[in-house]
Amino acid sequence: MQALLASPHAPAGVSLGDAPDPQPKPDEVLVEVELFPVVARALDHAATLPAGSVPGFDAVGTVVRPAADGSGPEAGARVATLHIGAAWARLRAVPTGELAVVPEGVDPGQASALLTPGVSALRAIRRLGALTGRRVLVTGAGGAVGHFAVQLGRLAGADVIASARDLRDHERLRGLGATEVVTTLSEVSSPVHGVIDSVGGPLLAEAFDLLAEGGVIQQVGASSGEPTTFAPYQLVGPRRAIESFFAGDRFGLDLAYLFDLVADGRLTLLDGERAGWDAIESIARRLRAVDAPRRMIVSVR
Repeated sequence: MQALLASPHAPAGVSLGDAPDPQPKPDEVLVEVELFPVVARALDHAATLPAGSVPGFDAVGTVVRPAADGSGPEAGARVATLHIGAAWARLRAVPTGELAVVPEGVDPGQASALLTPGVSALRAIRRLGALTGRRVLVTGAGGAVGHFAVQLGRLAGADVIASARDLRDHERLRGLGATEVVTTLSEVSSPVHGVIDSVGGPLLAEAFDLLAEGGVIQQVGASSGEPTTFAPYQLVGPRRAIESFFAGDRFGLDLAYLFDLVADGRLTLLDGERAGWDAIESIARRLRAVDAPRRMIVSVR
């Protein structure tokens, strides 16, 4: 089968080539991939993998062979798949616990952009506990995880403060349900119960100071690429916490829940610029440009 293969010396970090067809296990479906999202850091990661391996986590496609054990959807179902590796290929074998059927009427490209950030936001929000009437801060809210965390926090009953440096994101975030939208954390006027942080660096230390007693930060990412330094005695005081975050696995039920929200009109999806995978070098240049889009939706063709 055709696939994008890790190619450390290629300009894009991957190149189009041939890989062995996957051999599904009894609890796996065979999916013919249609689309998958690509971001710049995913290409950077792919370049670090062994040459010839197939990168990728998220993909949407059609079941061409159901699971032999009878679990999962039948042939012909369009599914969203989230699993470690081998997504950037014409075919992928996926455990039935790591996929969900894409509802009718949902754009498959937009569905592909939901998977990793949507599940990450959902599981991080859940780890903050009961949120009705509580204040939750989402840093990096202009990004994909933030986009979904704002909406899911609001659906959970929280008053959501969205922090986004780019002023162009502010109106969109208000439309997604943010009670407040700020550019810097100095604008947050009162303590928060929880933080979903995808920025890290100095912003993480600032966010810690905003926690109320008993509050917690879920550190989902570190897009700043900078270390976090705490001032002397900054961590001395009322009980507050920063928790490491790992999304885990068994994503199927959570993906199905998110798609139910989409089908009901309660969750707004993301989109991206689109291109075919035969243009992978152009895609890489686009994602690394000064005016780069946040993601590309890549079609298998």
